[in-house]
Amino acid sequence: MVTIKKEFEVRNFGAQVPFDTLNEPGTYVSNWTGHLLRIPEEALKAGHSPMIQIKGKEQMFVTKLSDDPYLSIGKARMIAADLDIAINF
Repeated sequence: MVTIKKEFEVRNFGAQVPFDTLNEPGTYVSNWTGHLLRIPEEALKAGHSPMIQIKGKEQMFVTKLSDDPYLSIGKARMIAADLDIAINF
């Protein structure tokens, strides 16, 4: 577990994973576009909608910023900056 400024306790902080293998709720940033992705726990449960699929010739990777899917935009920007990730949000 990594602790950042006592405000965040984040598991797998900074982990880059393929989008189609996400199995943990949290706030992520797309490595393709820099867009912010909020993945609540409900979105990962079987049978719940909306189910999001992104298809392309190349696999899309995302970087986990926080376990909290409702992380504020400002905090998400600070974490992304600390990881040297280009953002578009």
